[in-house]
Amino acid sequence: MAYFRPPGWIKRIFPEFIWSFPGETDSVFLTFDDGPIPEITPWVLDELDKYDAKATFFCLGKNVEMHPEVFEQLLARGHAVGNHSYSHIKGWGTDSAEYVHDIDLAESLISTNLFRPPYGRIKTSQVHVLKERYKFILWDVLSRDYSWTLSGKGCVKNVLKVVRPGSIIVFHDSKKAEKNLRYALPRVLEGLKERGFKMKSIRL
Repeated sequence: MAYFRPPGWIKRIFPEFIWSFPGETDSVFLTFDDGPIPEITPWVLDELDKYDAKATFFCLGKNVEMHPEVFEQLLARGHAVGNHSYSHIKGWGTDSAEYVHDIDLAESLISTNLFRPPYGRIKTSQVHVLKERYKFILWDVLSRDYSWTLSGKGCVKNVLKVVRPGSIIVFHDSKKAEKNLRYALPRVLEGLKERGFKMKSIRL
């Protein structure tokens, strides 16, 4: 599968999830998961600045704890932040109390009302607890920059082929995604600009 469009049945099971913003007419929403890290995140910020683009960074609490100066850069440069758990914990197969504790640990470092479950996988029992405190932000365009079997060109295609007004696009400011990200992000930003899209952060 080159990209991910959530099927209707998932949306019916999880009406709390935000997959896109269909009311938008000229904007898209870039998001970055798994950072912040000094090797990659500052480069991402510089690329975004070139296109006057704002984004939302779904941060791991452990990385915020290790690299607070990089996290502060995200805020100082006008980007939004979200909770992506402390340790990239999997909702499926994890006790709900343990899962929520991991999210709360991250929240003590990040302070946000936005949450994206790692892997996009979460139990309904976990949703029930967390929905009182968070807006669940998923996506409708997945670059798959983390894939070792996909080229940077493939990542660009994954985004530009299907993006539409209101799309939430996923990249990763992580070492695993670095090779594809460094190729794809500048080209995606240029492609979005050419189509007249504004690139905004998510603030709810």
